[in-house]
Amino acid sequence: MSASLEKGVRVLKEMIDAPIASYFSSCVHCGLCAEACLFYTETGDPKYTPIHKLEPMRRLYEQEYTLLGRLKKMVGLSKPVTDAELGQWQELVYNSCTLCGRCSAVCPMGNDIVYMVRKFREGMSAAGHAPVGIKGAVNRTVNIGSPMGVKLPAVKAQMKHVEEDHGIPIPMDVVGAEYLVMLSSMEIINFPEYLAAIAKIMKQAGRTWTLCSTAFEATNAGMQIGNSDLARVIVSRIVEGAEKLKVKTVISPECGHAYTALRWEGANLIGRPFTFKVQHIIEVLGEFQEKGLLKTEGFETDRLTFHDPCQLARRGGVIQPQRNLMNMVAKNFVEMPDAGYMNWCCGGGGGASAIEEGEELRLAAFKKKKSQLEAVKPDRLVTACANCRIVLEEGLEHYQMDIPVIGLTELIAEHIPDLAKSEGA
Repeated sequence: MSASLEKGVRVLKEMIDAPIASYFSSCVHCGLCAEACLFYTETGDPKYTPIHKLEPMRRLYEQEYTLLGRLKKMVGLSKPVTDAELGQWQELVYNSCTLCGRCSAVCPMGNDIVYMVRKFREGMSAAGHAPVGIKGAVNRTVNIGSPMGVKLPAVKAQMKHVEEDHGIPIPMDVVGAEYLVMLSSMEIINFPEYLAAIAKIMKQAGRTWTLCSTAFEATNAGMQIGNSDLARVIVSRIVEGAEKLKVKTVISPECGHAYTALRWEGANLIGRPFTFKVQHIIEVLGEFQEKGLLKTEGFETDRLTFHDPCQLARRGGVIQPQRNLMNMVAKNFVEMPDAGYMNWCCGGGGGASAIEEGEELRLAAFKKKKSQLEAVKPDRLVTACANCRIVLEEGLEHYQMDIPVIGLTELIAEHIPDLAKSEGA
């Protein structure tokens, strides 16, 4: 057994905790999780059944922790987990799983299959079987500070552009600000209008905010690859920045896994409670709306629909605020089939969008989103996740669907009255 495989198997054994054991023992093999997975529904291949993706881990559990499994192993009726097998399983554990949670949502036994896949990825990562694309993203995040290699000068350049274009100063490293605004690399490079929207909204709401020069990147590639130690390093960087600046709230950007890593897992990763609150930008905008701090004018007349990011809606429980916000600015807002809690994934979450060799499968799975959009025929598609936005744009282009995609924060900002004119009036 190679050193990496030995470490991987050892880590897998360590990952088999009480919840994992109970999930494997209670699975009734009903197949409902298959019908909830877009990689299965759009390919028809049974290997993409979510619980099947965990087969090596299940077999290891059986061999190590059940009497029947130990007996089968002794007489050679249960084959050992091999390095070659784990290599083959990379496609199932990474390429064809976005950690969207739809399988967990439909399991009649209440088994959290996403939790199980996350634990399996820990062993896969330790055994050296994580995809090259995600490995590179993790290394860049830890060593540079961003999965796309974005450094502070690039952030400052975007800050300067926003200040020049909109006449609103972008604060950085302000001690005592109410909000620390996090960004993802995609927003810095691909969607700089997000930062402009934040500046405009915060100015109208009269709230103090800041960026942090040592912690501007929210994306947690460590969680995606399945390495808690690296995920901890990334979260700790944000915590240190937030505590240094003494902010009250850290705002996760339009990035689903950044929100999950910081909001739901961050305190456990660092081993202590936060001194600040964590909210997704949509939650903050929802609060501003409720308090009357968010005032918009005019309405979109286009037919708009909303794509719910899995980590925000299903895994995070944020479902109504985005709909209240859409109704503030849209006269013709229509829901896709299965919208909200049971919405279908874009196909690129959980690090899948960074796996180049998984592109063909990802585009095949996008047929599910294509069918949702064909059902409502929108003029434009709105979402609240930069990763979803990029994956949606790629899928729409591939299937030659002319539907522009826009971020919800940006859409709201477009309907905020010209602040300079209102102040001068």
